[in-house]
Amino acid sequence: MAEEIVNRVANSGLININMDDLLPSGERVVLDLAPVLFQGMMLREKDLREFVAGHDWSQYQNKHVAVTCSEDAIIPAWAFMLVAVSLTPFARTIVFGNEKNLISELFDQAIRQLDVTEYADKRILVHGCGKVEVPASAFVALSVKLQPLVKALMFGEACSTVPLYKKMS
Repeated sequence: MAEEIVNRVANSGLININMDDLLPSGERVVLDLAPVLFQGMMLREKDLREFVAGHDWSQYQNKHVAVTCSEDAIIPAWAFMLVAVSLTPFARTIVFGNEKNLISELFDQAIRQLDVTEYADKRILVHGCGKVEVPASAFVALSVKLQPLVKALMFGEACSTVPLYKKMS
């Protein structure tokens, strides 16, 4: 008689958190101010104001936007503020920096807003491999938020976990 196959992972009581699921949906774009630079070296107010007045800001509707300058140039802080003011009516998220900065901020926002009450006294497994490269800051923030509540915290896959924390009884 064949022995019954038991799914020990399903019966383990582990709750899986996939980091990809935390990242808000929506297109991520980078708005680079390099094309607005005068002689590729500095930003002039007149040039920026012309750019702002003529730019189609509606193309950023509901998008996550990183504002940056890919050139090593002299750009006053107010310039980034002016671009942010123009983006605000349209973009879902606006950050200064590159796409990695944007992803990091999106994870940070999602983790701050995450309701973790359902994880109280549970065994949690955080998956780190997915479609998006998750910044280490997101793993740190999630660990800090979960640790006071959970019974156990692990990283990896159900077949190969790295134990991180176990509440002492």
